[in-house]
This record gives sequence, C-alpha cells and structure tokens, in this order.
Amino acid sequence: MSVAADERAALCDLLEELGPDQPTLCAGWRTRDLAAHLVVREHRPDAAPGILLPVFAGHTKRVQDSYARRPWPELVAQVRGGPPVWWPTRVPAVGELVNSVEMFVHHEDVRRGQEGWAPRDPDAKRDAAVWTGLKRAGRMTLRRSPVGLVLRRPESTPASHGPPGGDSVVVKRGPDTVTITGEPGELLLFAFGRDAAVVEFDGDQPAIAAVRGLNRGL
Repeated sequence: MSVAADERAALCDLLEELGPDQPTLCAGWRTRDLAAHLVVREHRPDAAPGILLPVFAGHTKRVQDSYARRPWPELVAQVRGGPPVWWPTRVPAVGELVNSVEMFVHHEDVRRGQEGWAPRDPDAKRDAAVWTGLKRAGRMTLRRSPVGLVLRRPESTPASHGPPGGDSVVVKRGPDTVTITGEPGELLLFAFGRDAAVVEFDGDQPAIAAVRGLNRGL
C-alpha cells in the first residue's frame, strides 16, 4: 500500500476506536468534525473551496456540519472508502502526491489530541514521503516568516529510516536564519501549525520567538 493509503487506514482504525467526540489538534474540532472535513474534501466539490478560501467558508462549514451529524460508523466508512471514482486523487499517483501529507497530518491530529501520545517510530517509506511533502509544502506554510528558515533532519537519523540524516531544506531566505531540527513528521506537523511537534530551534532568541509565533499553515 502507499503511504497515503496506510495513513488513511490507520486513521480510520483510530477513529473507530475512539468514537466521534474525542479531541483533536484542530482547534474546535472533535473527531466527528475532522472526519466530516475529510469527506467534504473528497466528495463535495461545491464545498471544498471553502477549506482554503474564506469567502466560501460559510457554505463549507454548513456542509461539513451536516456530515458531522451523520451516524458515526457511516461517516468513518466514507472516509475509509476514499474519493469517488471520478475524483482526481482516485488516480494512485495523484492520490499519493496529494494525500500522503494530508492523511499523515490528520492521523497525528487525532493521535496527539489524546493524552499520553508519543511520536511514532521511524518508518523508511513514510518518512521519505513526508520529507518530500515537507520540502514542497514548507515554503508555502512558512512563507510569512520574517526571518530565514531552514528545516533539518537530525544527523543521527540512520539512512535506512528514510532520507539521509542531516539533510536540510531552505524554506525561507532572509536575515537571522533559524534552523529547526526534527524528524520529517515532526517538522511537517510544525510547518502545518501544530505545536505538539518534537523539534529543536537554533538561532538568535528574538528570531526563534518570531518563528514560534508565526501563523503557520495554508
């Protein structure tokens, strides 16, 4: 299976285990809201634009709330089943490109919304896909940084666990560069605005404070 498919399956298993009313890292969303978001994203082209564009957000919220009220087994089954055959991400290559990051982040939103969470062990296939997605998405989600930003993997990370340890990517050029070090998944979560990420910062303290306070995300 692909990373996107693996993460979707693991997320759905966890949703079934936890039920519809557990917290997530997405502010104001319980597990039912996150599941409804994923269904809207893949099944409602009329409502999907509001996920990113505020002008359409009201319609998207109304549609998402209607899905969130559906029976929980039905809602999770729809997430697990993926998009309809006519949806672009049904094509395996497109689905992996688009959904490996999406499913990883939302899987962690649910995992880390619960008490006692810990980062998952490294996984070669997953970490490689996440690192690729991070290099693509980090420049967008961290574009508001007033200082330079470098994302870097720990040098101690064995190469067998994905891209060679110590690899780095410049996501923002600018003064007072801050280097953020962490495993690919932790860096991705930070880049998408999640504070429950195990990362380390290196740079001047005012610059680090500016990075910590960024509005990170799309």
